[in-house]
Amino acid sequence: MDAEVTDVTPAGTVKTEDIEIRLLLEAIFRRYHYDFRGYAMASVKRRLIQAREHFHCQTFSALQDMILHDPGMMTAMLPYLTVQVSELFRDPLYFKAVREKVVPHLKTYPSLKVWIAGCSTGEELYSFAILFREEGLFDRTLFYATDINHDALKKAEAGVYSLDRIKLFTENHRLSGGKGSLSDYYNAAYGAASFDKSLRKNVVFSDHSLATDAVFAETQMVSCRNVLIYFDRELQDRAISLFKGSLTRKGFLGLGSKETLRFSSSADAFSDFAHDERIYQKRDVT
Repeated sequence: MDAEVTDVTPAGTVKTEDIEIRLLLEAIFRRYHYDFRGYAMASVKRRLIQAREHFHCQTFSALQDMILHDPGMMTAMLPYLTVQVSELFRDPLYFKAVREKVVPHLKTYPSLKVWIAGCSTGEELYSFAILFREEGLFDRTLFYATDINHDALKKAEAGVYSLDRIKLFTENHRLSGGKGSLSDYYNAAYGAASFDKSLRKNVVFSDHSLATDAVFAETQMVSCRNVLIYFDRELQDRAISLFKGSLTRKGFLGLGSKETLRFSSSADAFSDFAHDERIYQKRDVT
């Protein structure tokens, strides 16, 4: 149990609601095989409080009872337990670094595989697909877009976003060094922007859990941003180990702006490639 977030009484015993949360996460894992037990407790607790209030439950135990006895409740709970906040070309300087520093290396490969881990509703995936098309790499690249949330994956595969988000997407694209106009890649109608289905032709959308699943492909780049911050140290270490196992020699790993390899047991397997943008390169060692 995470000492820095565990709430205890003066007598040193764990508070009842923290016990309830642990039991709830264990129940979800045993019943539905979604493993949130290694997520950072402070973040999980905040989101479960929101869910408890939304479903009008007085306690986490009451919420657990609903989830165990109504399978439909688990689907309704996933948006609370999985963070689905993203945007196209989020943190534009990250994508600019990929474009200017990583792409020249990737162009030396006859074919490429890129893993977008924790793809949520697809914004990161479409950012890479557009960037790779602009840089002439799209046709030789197979993208793996993975997440544990089936509904999020369906939204990613649909590629439809609210039109009021496009202004931000367009500015991010410009700041990332985008070539041409973002409007070349979508059609706007009825208040929504539908991204060109050709951007999905080289994409495999798949359910994959960084908490329980294994490496499934050899890749030249992994981008997993703003996911590890919701994991505890042990689960972070497991995820980074998966990325290390997936990447080829001299493959690239991109993390979020608040994430690092510094405390990982796999840190020595990587070197800083673009420090400020949190891009690492797997060392060329056996």
